[in-house]
Amino acid sequence: MRAVPFPCPGQGSWICFHAVSPDLIGARPLPERCAVEPVCLFTHIGGICGFVSPNTRVGIIGAGNVAARHADVLSGFPDVTIAGVADTDLHKAEALASAHGSPAYGSHADLLSAGGLDAVYICVPPFAHGTPEYDALSCNMPIFVEKPLSLDLETAEKIAAEIERRQLPSAVGHHWRYLDIVDRARELLDGRPVRLALGHWLDKVPPVGWWLNAGMSGGQILEQAVHVLDLARLLVGEVSMVHAVPAGNPVDGEIDRATSAVMSSTDGAAGLLATSCLLRHKHRVGLEVCADGIALELSETRLLIDGEAAVEDGGHAKTLVDRTFIDAVRGKDADVRAPYGEALRTHRLALALARSAAERRPVMLDE
Repeated sequence: MRAVPFPCPGQGSWICFHAVSPDLIGARPLPERCAVEPVCLFTHIGGICGFVSPNTRVGIIGAGNVAARHADVLSGFPDVTIAGVADTDLHKAEALASAHGSPAYGSHADLLSAGGLDAVYICVPPFAHGTPEYDALSCNMPIFVEKPLSLDLETAEKIAAEIERRQLPSAVGHHWRYLDIVDRARELLDGRPVRLALGHWLDKVPPVGWWLNAGMSGGQILEQAVHVLDLARLLVGEVSMVHAVPAGNPVDGEIDRATSAVMSSTDGAAGLLATSCLLRHKHRVGLEVCADGIALELSETRLLIDGEAAVEDGGHAKTLVDRTFIDAVRGKDADVRAPYGEALRTHRLALALARSAAERRPVMLDE
């Protein structure tokens, strides 16, 4: 049969082919620097491109603990194949790749150039974001990005704009949005605007060498407490002003070991945030909210209602955050709760708090 190409009205750069039958099969042409034969097959039914490949082939950039967690979840999906792992530390890439029967690469460029991918997970430290996302997007790859999005705002805004321009599926690892108890909290708060929010992240220093370096991690608010900020945005609303006060640093160039902040929302709610990495254990991580006649306290595992009734989470959030992204890549109607553009709003809030602490002054979010 002779195939006749024509522009696909679905995803921007897909080319569909008509070959006698009513089904249209398409292959995505990759840029020259991703010089491989097209491998992703799509079908065109009723004017919509949908995934028909039996397996979604995922490449993972980064081979640390978070990447390993995603790899474990993804490998449990029958319709996903881990097609490669890349890390600047080739030994780490090889260790993770071998656990999932996939090849290892010493750079993300080599992983992308090898081709055969349908989506990319980017699980790198804060200072390494930017180039991996740009390169994956230039190959027209849907991307899942682990938080934080970057050390700055400009990099994340450029990535968000490119995702929007290409109309690609995206997701960010704000898995708290998928907690059963968060759904329950939203039900309880329906019709009850939150008036006070208290966020905490009182913890220890993670065992990675770059974490205390302010120029590499961006600080505890950006690297850890961003989960609490994202939950606050979801339950309380958008923040209009922040004023953060840091504790004195014992060593120049290190992150603030403790920070307190006040925040106000566009809807009139007041908020407080306390962070610390001075401890030897995870002491308290979560968000408390007060609305008319109700107080809720949420952690990653439990919802406490009015200080008495406790609801335990089902523990599926870290699976759901991956499942919904894969479904989106496969063209399904997926409930992706933190696409990149939405996560950018939380990133902007975290950076405003970091800026306020650094400059010792209030910061308006619209500055």
